[in-house]
Amino acid sequence: MLNWNDVIKYTNHGNPTPPRRVEKSEDEWRKVLTAEEFRITRNKGTEPAHSSEMCSLFEPGKYNCKCCNTALFDSKGKFESGTGWPSFSEPININHIAYHKDSSFGMIRVETTCNICDAHLGHVFPDGPAPSGLRYCINALAIKKEN
Repeated sequence: MLNWNDVIKYTNHGNPTPPRRVEKSEDEWRKVLTAEEFRITRNKGTEPAHSSEMCSLFEPGKYNCKCCNTALFDSKGKFESGTGWPSFSEPININHIAYHKDSSFGMIRVETTCNICDAHLGHVFPDGPAPSGLRYCINALAIKKEN
C-alpha cells in the first residue's frame, strides 16, 4: 500500500512504469469527451466543489479513467472527505496513477494523472484515513463508475 513518502518519491524521482499507453491527438480527445471533460482532463481544470452527485455515491464498483477507461479506484477505498470532490484512499494499481509537482495558484501540491493516458485527475494529500493516510481528491468528470 502506498503512503505519503511513496507519493513524494514518485513525484521527485519518476513515476512507476505504466502497463500500457493510450495516446491521442487533441482533436481525437475532443471527439470523445464533452467540452467540460476535455477542460478538466486534458487542460488540468477543476470542477466546482459539490458539483457532482458522485461525492455521495458509495455503491460497490470501480472508478475508471474517463479518457482511457483504465480502472483507477475501487469503491472500497472511497470515503466522504467533506471537500466536495470524490475522495479515495488508494489506487487499484500503483502503476495506474502518476504524480507531478503542482505549484499553481501559489501552492505546492501533488497532481495526480492517469499514468496510461495522462488525463488530469486531481490531487493527492497526506490527510486521508488509515492505513494509507492518503486522500486522492478527484474530479468527478475525470472518472466514470463501473458496476
